[in-house]
Amino acid sequence: MKKEQSRPNILVVNDDGVTAPGIRNLIEAVKEFGNVVVVAPDGPQSGMGHAITIGKPLRFDRVHLYEGVEMYKCSGTPVDCVKLAVNRIFKGKKPDLCVSGINHGLNNSINVIYSGTMSAAMEGAIEGIPSVGFSLDDFSEEADFSHCIKFVKTIVRQVLDHGLPQATLLNVNFPKGADLKGIKICRQANAKWAEEFDERKDPYGRPYYWLSGVFQNNDKGEDTDVWALENGFVSVVPVQFDLTAHHVIPILNSWTFND
Repeated sequence: MKKEQSRPNILVVNDDGVTAPGIRNLIEAVKEFGNVVVVAPDGPQSGMGHAITIGKPLRFDRVHLYEGVEMYKCSGTPVDCVKLAVNRIFKGKKPDLCVSGINHGLNNSINVIYSGTMSAAMEGAIEGIPSVGFSLDDFSEEADFSHCIKFVKTIVRQVLDHGLPQATLLNVNFPKGADLKGIKICRQANAKWAEEFDERKDPYGRPYYWLSGVFQNNDKGEDTDVWALENGFVSVVPVQFDLTAHHVIPILNSWTFND
């Protein structure tokens, strides 16, 4: 990998695939800050969470889609992309920043658990790289990302200037539309999907299922990412990958396990 030592090295990843409009906009937003290296799946990998590829080989090929940008496509998951980038491109010398997205569709609230976009950013954080995931409330291939760019630049500049606390990353979500009120630091809302499986029949009469559902917000707080997005703010939620429920440890210590 060729790099200018005076400029930060920025790893760009996503889960929508190497040709997605969202990643093109993210590249444009961050390239002024440093040397950009892109590693992205060769096709859509939405909803993959923190999956990794085991038991079969990965393909990893250089592509030339944007002038002046070092770019690779990977046959694996978003997390595979980060792992390969750190191991094979940067060869253990970590990039200064990892940014993921801009995803087509929100990754607020419980969606952070399922998101390939956020899992790629989380893998960056696990590697000790300051990392941010970006998502827009628009699934369309013709989604307009223009109103996101100045906020991406602001957040990237702050992270490069200040870093992030160890074992944390940022989950950034943008509402659809240009009239944004600013950035709001939030907590993750207590919301979930009420899921349904639509049963259908194939030509042989065998059942198959399509997952669908309705997003239910059970959290009425005005300090959540759901509230921020519904009220025209860019939501920024600090996320950690330590899943320990620390508040439950004293409760479990009061139980009798060793009689």
